[in-house]
Amino acid sequence: MPLGTLDRTPPPFFRQGPSALTRLALCSAVAIFLMVLDARFKLATPARSALALVMHPVQRLLLAPVDAWEAGGEYLRGTERAKEAEDQARRQLVQQAERLSRAEQLQAENARLRALLILRPALQVQSVSAEVLYEAPDPYSRRVTIDRGSRHGIQSGAPVINEMGVLGQVTRVYLLSSEVTLLTDKEAAIPVLNTRTQQRSAAFGSSDGGGMELRFLAANADVKVDDQLATSGLDGVYPPGLPVAKVTTVERRGDTSFARVGLAPIAQADSARHVLVLQPLAAFESARAEAAAAAAADAASAAARKAEVKAEARAAKAAKAASAAASKGDNGGHR
Repeated sequence: MPLGTLDRTPPPFFRQGPSALTRLALCSAVAIFLMVLDARFKLATPARSALALVMHPVQRLLLAPVDAWEAGGEYLRGTERAKEAEDQARRQLVQQAERLSRAEQLQAENARLRALLILRPALQVQSVSAEVLYEAPDPYSRRVTIDRGSRHGIQSGAPVINEMGVLGQVTRVYLLSSEVTLLTDKEAAIPVLNTRTQQRSAAFGSSDGGGMELRFLAANADVKVDDQLATSGLDGVYPPGLPVAKVTTVERRGDTSFARVGLAPIAQADSARHVLVLQPLAAFESARAEAAAAAAADAASAAARKAEVKAEARAAKAAKAASAAASKGDNGGHR
């Protein structure tokens, strides 16, 4: 048979169809088209959810041996940790009992000394708990937003603290939220008292927003590194004795009459989640004065009512005595 008459087409079993490059291009185009549709119209979300629902029991079944092994090991480790935690809790309980005993003694002694010196009792200002929602989007300020507002009794200028110390001050109040300016903000200022020397000064937020500094402090002032600063209570906003900052650097230069003192705030705002919003000290004093005036007015009104009752009783008694005397006189005349 001549070679030209041979059929050169492959049998149906060996037919390859389009080339590999064509198939790759077609599959790539379909994949891109499906990804665009999924990104635009979320077409694959129901299928993905259904597939995850179907595969969840299978995944749990395959993870069962691993979970059982980890649970057994965790049980053994948990028993050891529980014993260690119990021992530590017992030691802490003993230490706390000792501290509580000393604290009660100090509190009683403080009360006796205040009574001896005729000092007013320590302030107990009202507070509202709040949670930090988010930081202000302005990169040039240090502010946070909390989830309490005027509806919850928050006032503008109220101090904000956490378990470590002072965080800042409420500067804007909305209905359901408030904005708190932190102590590290460049526009923040707070009067402080050096707990070691009892020297009063003012702390300001640094310009870089990362710390604080003491300004207008004399170069020969008695201030050292690690000195603790607390609120002085002289501004009518912050109650006295709240921890504020710690001295980190002290620079004394001969070309200036002021010392440059760097501070680190004790309350770390970056890790603060739950805070307390205190009533401003001036508002607290005003409310206490109003309560005292109202109590005095009530006492005066009660005394006036008591005096009126006594006067009416005396008048009634005198009228009764006069009536009895008149009746006696009439009986004598009839005789």
